[in-house]
Amino acid sequence: MVSLLRRVPQFKTKLSHLSLEKCRRPLPQLRNCYRYSTQTPDSEIDDSFLPEPIDRSHETPEVTRARLLYQSRKRGILETDLLLSTFAKKNLSAMTEPEMKEYDKLLDEPDWEIYYWATQRKPAPEEWKDSPILARLREHVKNEGKVILRMPDLEA
Repeated sequence: MVSLLRRVPQFKTKLSHLSLEKCRRPLPQLRNCYRYSTQTPDSEIDDSFLPEPIDRSHETPEVTRARLLYQSRKRGILETDLLLSTFAKKNLSAMTEPEMKEYDKLLDEPDWEIYYWATQRKPAPEEWKDSPILARLREHVKNEGKVILRMPDLEA
């Protein structure tokens, strides 16, 4: 153990000659591919980077509910995961097919945008401004009962 502690400073000194500038690689120019996450006008955005939504017209309502529950929970950003998974657990069972389609379209949006729209830190774009699903999500986010939110378990 003592020899390991002696090696750590040597490791730091060996790497100290590297500058961060040498380690940075240029990022691909995908920063502007989301319509709402940048200040770039829509005319300058290249939509060819955006994937087309998968056609899910063949799904039964039960399969759609299960998929939406999973997609609500496994987003990649913990804050959005928590908000959407608790919302889905509470509301998906009562949603009609058109409401599930609208919720599915909402899940196609970037995670941080959904988070900002739900918490009302950013105004929603025109296509989501009058959405009943987004309005219900905003009500859920207010957490009027001051309930401690916990990510629901996935059911088998």
